[in-house]
Amino acid sequence: MAKRKLKKFAEVSSFANCFFMSFEESREKGLPLKGSWHKEYFKNNNPIVLELGCGKGEYTVGLAQRYPDRNFIGVDIKGNRIHTGAKAAIDNKMNNVAFVRTRIDFIEACFAADEISEIWITFPDPQPQQTRVRKRLTNMMFVNRYKKIMKDGGIINLKTDSEPFYEYSKEVALENNFKILDSTNDLYADVSLRDEALTSIRTYYEKKFSEKGFKICYLKYELR
Repeated sequence: MAKRKLKKFAEVSSFANCFFMSFEESREKGLPLKGSWHKEYFKNNNPIVLELGCGKGEYTVGLAQRYPDRNFIGVDIKGNRIHTGAKAAIDNKMNNVAFVRTRIDFIEACFAADEISEIWITFPDPQPQQTRVRKRLTNMMFVNRYKKIMKDGGIINLKTDSEPFYEYSKEVALENNFKILDSTNDLYADVSLRDEALTSIRTYYEKKFSEKGFKICYLKYELR
């Protein structure tokens, strides 16, 4: 298992669609593509969408296949996880996909102001302990970081199996006067009302939780 992870890590480091941001780089100069993703990497002006904590990149790749007129970037700290999505994008010659291996804390060092149009947060650790609220990816410490790289009116999407985390995230959005565009604590109860990508693309964790009978929650809101 360890050898396989090391092999994937080494391969990811050589993939043309993968980039790494270290702590030292984040403090010194940032990712070289910061501010020039459209011009230098994607070579178009299509909207850029991030998936934070992308894991194996199922959502990043799945969305990119459905929306070729948008660009997608998956962000995760684990290189061996990113390997799956990055390789799938390469094998399918998908030019609208990239991955960044880094901590989400360093997101501002990877992207410039107004560079991102939309963010997906798919099945993050809900950090249920009250003492770890600051680590939740939808708390205002993180949201304020997202606002610095997003266009005005940028969209945040959350999918989670944790209803308390969903309720917490919704409360944060309401308290900060963000516009709620969609919310449900049982996504699969009314799938006909939403974009099929919400239910047809499933991450490893979504499949796992759904098979165990957990309801899937979804929240979509606009930053303003």
